[in-house]
Amino acid sequence: MYLLTVLGNILIVLLIRLDSRLHTPMYFFLTNLSLVDVSYATSIVPQMLVHFLAKRKVIPYVSCAAQLFFSLGLGGIEFVLLAVMAYDRYVAVCDPLRYLIIMQEGLCTRLAIISWVSGSTNSLMQTVITFQLPMCTNKYIDHISCELLAVVRLACVDTSSNEVAIMVSSIILLMTPFCLVLLSYIRIISTILKIQSTEGRKKAFHTCASHLTVVALCYGMAIFTYIQPHSSPSVLQEKLISLFYAILTPMLNPMIYSLRNKEVKGAWQKLLGKFSGFTSKLTTG
Repeated sequence: MYLLTVLGNILIVLLIRLDSRLHTPMYFFLTNLSLVDVSYATSIVPQMLVHFLAKRKVIPYVSCAAQLFFSLGLGGIEFVLLAVMAYDRYVAVCDPLRYLIIMQEGLCTRLAIISWVSGSTNSLMQTVITFQLPMCTNKYIDHISCELLAVVRLACVDTSSNEVAIMVSSIILLMTPFCLVLLSYIRIISTILKIQSTEGRKKAFHTCASHLTVVALCYGMAIFTYIQPHSSPSVLQEKLISLFYAILTPMLNPMIYSLRNKEVKGAWQKLLGKFSGFTSKLTTG
């Protein structure tokens, strides 16, 4: 599954780079999303696979801090990036004639930078705050990785201030983008319902279907895990959610965009046609 995640997301990035028809704002953001997905999976899965094979499942203190920083940061980047992609879909459906004027290269670049900077800044703050806590003698992390809540539970002091910090960052970096996504789709749906032809409505909805599916996968699990630390799910549920988010979601995202998107499928067919033609020439020669 990890190899499929890496292969699928790298192929999506290469396909977008190689096919000039995919050099649009939507696929620029999809490139960023694929890079985030493969990086997020890489920050967790290889170490987890090592621990499956090792008798002593040990991770150095610095490596644990690095894993927390990268996984938390990349998760935050993805939430903001999905909100940016929702805005892109809103402009495409609600103001199609001005789409290319609004979604210029400069704006797309700034929105992508905001996504990366906001997620990284929040992660740096949370990592520093968490690893300043005095840890108990028993430093056993009951989790598949150095996950934020699992590390906070190791502290020998009151962690209510940390839980407040987690709640605040969840509202800023999780719920705020989620609300922007909801607002965008409320406007999108209201615009789609005003379209007279059935074919027009189907075409408009089809442009958002892939993104909406990914949004449901990513935001749903994260909100369930982080938005209420005091009434959080059991440790087993946390592990299952982390596995889902670290392995399944990054693996499914390129499949969702490939299977539900005519432009991507067309680009795949064009690329495979060129490859088969190239190999047949080599064989003939």
